[in-house]
Amino acid sequence: MKTLHSYWAYVVLAVLIYAVINAIIGLAKKKEFTHKDFRLGLFSLITMHIMFVLGLILYIIEGRYQNFGETMKVAEARLLALEHPLMMIIAIVLLTIGWSKHKKQVKSESKFKTFTIFYGLALLIVLSRIPWSNWF
Repeated sequence: MKTLHSYWAYVVLAVLIYAVINAIIGLAKKKEFTHKDFRLGLFSLITMHIMFVLGLILYIIEGRYQNFGETMKVAEARLLALEHPLMMIIAIVLLTIGWSKHKKQVKSESKFKTFTIFYGLALLIVLSRIPWSNWF
């Protein structure tokens, strides 16, 4: 499960970076919001939600919630037990809000702006709480 969660993280990160860059370019160049942009935003949302399910299963399997008092004293253990899961949930909430808000927008510029803001913030949060020591 840990291996699947780790490899899926690369997919999520790549798709999310691509979605944010696409939104920034679309906003800057005043492009028309197409079905491709819609699907990219949706694919980002879906991959992130799949990652959440995988992470939740991993969290339960590994029992990181047990002995929480001792875990909070060790920085790396705290990152994996509290900071990473909490910040990823916040990132997923931001993606979901951005997805919902963009559907209510009529203008392409507004849709790209919504994606840029919400997906961009989610990307920053994800990048800030990835356990980089486990990646390399």
